Amino acid sequence: METQDSKKRLEEQIGEWRGFLRHRQAIHPVDVEELEDHLREQVSTLLRANLTEDEAFLIAVKRLGDLDSLSREFAREHSERLWKQLVVSSDDSGEPGASTRREAFVAFGLAVLAAIAVKLPELFGLTLDGDEGFYARNVSLFVFPLLAGFFVWKRRAGPATQRWLAAGFVAAAVFANIYPFRPEGSTEILTAMHLPIALWIVVGVAYAGGRWGEPGVRMDFVRFSGELFIYYVLIALGGGVLMGFTAMLFRAIGMDIEPFFERWMLPCGALGAVVIASWLVEAKQSVIENMAPVLTRLFTPMFSIVLIVYLATMTFTGRMIEFNRELLIAFDLLLVVVLGLLLYSISARDPQSPRNVFDWMQVVLVISALLVDALALWTIASRISELGFTPNRVAALGENIILLVNLAWSAVLYVRFLRGRGPFTDLERWQTNYLPVYGVWAAIVVTAFPPIFGYT
Repeated sequence: METQDSKKRLEEQIGEWRGFLRHRQAIHPVDVEELEDHLREQVSTLLRANLTEDEAFLIAVKRLGDLDSLSREFAREHSERLWKQLVVSSDDSGEPGASTRREAFVAFGLAVLAAIAVKLPELFGLTLDGDEGFYARNVSLFVFPLLAGFFVWKRRAGPATQRWLAAGFVAAAVFANIYPFRPEGSTEILTAMHLPIALWIVVGVAYAGGRWGEPGVRMDFVRFSGELFIYYVLIALGGGVLMGFTAMLFRAIGMDIEPFFERWMLPCGALGAVVIASWLVEAKQSVIENMAPVLTRLFTPMFSIVLIVYLATMTFTGRMIEFNRELLIAFDLLLVVVLGLLLYSISARDPQSPRNVFDWMQVVLVISALLVDALALWTIASRISELGFTPNRVAALGENIILLVNLAWSAVLYVRFLRGRGPFTDLERWQTNYLPVYGVWAAIVVTAFPPIFGYT
């Protein structure tokens, strides 16, 4: 019994140590698993030398502290548990080093380059006012290669990874601009909507630093994406307030600077903020990771209630949905939000935590979204059989099928976990393995739909 309690306490200590690492700036989440492997190897070696679990764990952390300063940082946070005596020296100041400042300068420089990139086409006569289609198709190409470059530099990705990334961005630039799109046609709009999705997977490969094949690394990218969205929204809100006050101040002296905002501040700031927000996520993970899970737990029950009430109202009143394109897009966005809530709740959850009420709430949300998705699919299929194939209908059909498969198997795996018939890691692995499917479908829409549907 004592041995079982000791092993349980050892796993709790390792889990606490792992959780600490995931919240620290000193190490990136993609390296946590590798460092944990080293810790467990040290613990196993010490246990074979007849040390107790507590002694083995403390000495293993001490040895890791000799290799990396983050263990000393962990010790500083847990001084009441003898960490301080074991691995913290008196001269550990904990001040950010030169590498942190260097990352800030690099991120700021890349943000400036993104702002410049969006204005370069004007040198060739392409303006935001008259060439909206060009800018819509290429907006992700102005910033995503630079963001990928930031991660390549930070992760020290190898030449093979760099070549694949370059090939992906070059191919995207070619397909975004080589086709003779009809202005404001369906295939041009679909390209503008789907190219950022495909390229975001390419950014994920750069983020992983050559370790994209590991499920844990892909889940870290999911977490990063959610945190980036939160930071970007906060920056956008702050920028909006700043521009509003600035406009009022200049209007008070008889000057209208709104044209400057429209032509320079908005496009340059919107793209530069992507890089800045990404750097903030990297540098301040301990702050945002306390915020994002709270938002997930807040909005999950809200979306569940909305979907349940909506489905119940439709059932009892007998009123069926009359879909048009705008409503279908809204439904798809709703499903994407639901999937985002599911993904981020999975990424923020410790797989070793016991089942709780929030897990059941996630299942309710997923099943409700499944019913909505099935309803949307039925409507799309009906419109196709009645009115024929169009680029928008085929794209919507494919996207809803992809979402249906993801949500359906997620529900199955979640129920298995809640019934004690499967580990939570199965659900994590399914979600991370499924991520490339979205990128592949987006690439198909960008490359194949325009010629298939005559560039209309």
